[in-house]
Amino acid sequence: MVEHDSLAATRDSYDAAALAYAQLFSDSLQDRPLDRAILDAFAELVRTSGDTRVADLGCGPGYVTAHLHKLGLAASGVDVSPAMITLAREAYPDLRFDVGSMAALDIADGTLSGVLSRWSIIHTPPQDVPAILDEFHRVLAPGGHLLIGFSASEDPSHPTQVFDHSVAPAYRWWPDHLAAMLRKAGLAEVGRMVREPQPEDKRQFQEVQLIACKAEAVVG
Repeated sequence: MVEHDSLAATRDSYDAAALAYAQLFSDSLQDRPLDRAILDAFAELVRTSGDTRVADLGCGPGYVTAHLHKLGLAASGVDVSPAMITLAREAYPDLRFDVGSMAALDIADGTLSGVLSRWSIIHTPPQDVPAILDEFHRVLAPGGHLLIGFSASEDPSHPTQVFDHSVAPAYRWWPDHLAAMLRKAGLAEVGRMVREPQPEDKRQFQEVQLIACKAEAVVG
């Protein structure tokens, strides 16, 4: 279980920053063609299942949830911050947004064809991440896909590194280490995108987005 103090601190910090965050990032996909491309690929993989239900976990003010909806997915959002959920509901009243924790989702087993976790695990203490990956696996249907984004560490001998985040304490991950954790949780990597830092970026870290798939159910 994710440590209560860490979760509460993250919630309170994002509640305080919610309005400024929404104003800063609400149109950020417009200037990030690589992010749009991998979201497109994720949406296509989900649509091939025939069931388009997707949860955007750590949805913030909801702009990525709305983007997934435009891509033809039955997208809903979950965030630990009530203030973020209020903003998301105001901006996108036709979509569903709920306050909740990734560590204990109010979603039935095996009911989703897709889970999006876009920079939402970075505030979770590393020792608590495996339980969250298990929760992602639980809510995904067999053959369902996860798209998970995070900032990369540079040293494989130190698979997690703390970095200075403006809202709450955060961690970077060595990509292969996180991919191995996904495999242990029953989510096999099928592809990844690495975005190199650009001169205008505040943080000079690689950004990594992994797509993983839950194994199909064995018949017989």
